[in-house]
Amino acid sequence: MIDLTRKKLFLLDMDGTIYLGDRLFDGTLDFLRRVREKGGRYLFATNNSSRGVTAYVERLRNMGIDAVEEDFLTSTDALIWYLRGRYDDALIYAFGTRTFRQQLREAGFQITDKREEGISLLVCGFDTELTFQKLEDACILLGDPKVDFIATNPDWVCPTAWGSVPDCGSVCEMLFRATGRRPKVIGKPEPEMALLAMDRWGCSKEETVMVGDRIYTDIACGVRAGIDTAFVLSGEGVPEDAEKYGVQPSETYRDIGEILEKLG
Repeated sequence: MIDLTRKKLFLLDMDGTIYLGDRLFDGTLDFLRRVREKGGRYLFATNNSSRGVTAYVERLRNMGIDAVEEDFLTSTDALIWYLRGRYDDALIYAFGTRTFRQQLREAGFQITDKREEGISLLVCGFDTELTFQKLEDACILLGDPKVDFIATNPDWVCPTAWGSVPDCGSVCEMLFRATGRRPKVIGKPEPEMALLAMDRWGCSKEETVMVGDRIYTDIACGVRAGIDTAFVLSGEGVPEDAEKYGVQPSETYRDIGEILEKLG
C-alpha cells in the first residue's frame, strides 16, 4: 500500500496515463493542482521521442494544463545524457523523426539520416515518419559489428484514441529479426530517467512515485530505481500484465482520478 500523502515527486507517464489521444482524463487537472497545493512536484516522464518538449508543452496547454519545459523528462533527454562523454565525436545515424534528429544536433552531436562512411552508432527512436529506406539503412548498418545500436525505449505500441500504432520496440524487434542485433535501451524500463528526476529535484526514493499505464516500461523503471509505483488501467496495461512480465506494482488504480482520491 502506497501512502500517497507522503510523496513529494510524482513521475507521470502521459499517453494512457493523463490523456489518450486528444482527450484529457477526468481528474487530471484536479490531480495536478492538488500535488502543487501540497507542496509537491510532478514531472511528465515519457518514452515518446517523436516530439520535442516544446510540442508537448503546447499540446498540454491546449488541453488546459499550465505546463512549462521544466515539467518534462523524455527518453531523448536520457539518451543525450548517456551519449555525452561516450559518443561526442561519433557520426551518428538517427533513426527517428525530424524533431528527434534536431534535438540531437542541438545537443552538439554529429547526426545524419543518410547511410555514409564513418557511422559508428545507430540510435533509434519512436518514428512517426518511418520509411522503408530507413529500415534498409538500419539493416545495412547493423550488419557491421563495429556500429553500436541504442534505442530510446522498448515500448511495443503507442496508444491512440482509436487503438495503437507500432512504437520503437516493435521497430527494433523487426530489425532484430532481420539482423540478429538488439539495442541497448536508454529510456523506461531502465532506471536512469527516475534517478535523474530525483537528482534534479532533490527528492529521496521514499518521497518519489512512478505513475504509468505500462508494466514493462513505466512500472519496471520505478521498480529498478527502487521507488514506489502506481499502475493505472486507463491505457495499454491490464491487471494480468504483472504476472506476464514478472513486475509487481506497489499499487494498481483505475485511473488518475482514483489516485487523486488517495492524495488527501
